[in-house]
Amino acid sequence: MPNGEDHQRNRQLGAVIREHRRAAGHTLARLAADTGLSPSFLSQLENGRTNTSLRSLQQIADALTTTATALLAAADATAPAPLVRATDDTALPQTEPGAGTVRALVHGDRDLRALEFTGGTDHGDREFTHQGDEIIHVIRGRISIVAAGTEHELGPGDTYYCGAGERHRWWAHTPDTTTLVVAVGDHRTVKRTTRK
Repeated sequence: MPNGEDHQRNRQLGAVIREHRRAAGHTLARLAADTGLSPSFLSQLENGRTNTSLRSLQQIADALTTTATALLAAADATAPAPLVRATDDTALPQTEPGAGTVRALVHGDRDLRALEFTGGTDHGDREFTHQGDEIIHVIRGRISIVAAGTEHELGPGDTYYCGAGERHRWWAHTPDTTTLVVAVGDHRTVKRTTRK
């Protein structure tokens, strides 16, 4: 049984998913068909009676042409603050073996998003593309990233700059690997200057 704070987060996330689904003109049945998730699970999720893993949330976001981080940011009722302490409970849902843990390093809907991943050894075959740029920085351990058709191995202190629209996927080599991902928030405009 979730505690009061978890229940409130579940309700907020469910409301955001329902709002996005309705705005897209989707029924629960259509969202279920598009995601492979059951209509009963989606109904419970929208009504705040259950939580979801990050992987399932990504499936939902894909079907609604948004991202999991955008849904989570919209559901974050915490007032944007300049400081997030290590002791703040900002963990995101992860339930699959090999998915590791994810902690949001930014409260609310901000121009920059930052996530700290620990583990995440599941290779998966899902590629990501984002409307904005992002950097993937290894703090501890090693990761592999496949981007633009090329695989790179990164170690502590290494950073990969992923441009907007670049298809990529990555995974940790060990469960204690820590990776920082900082990205421009969805639907934000990045001003680019032309070089002479």
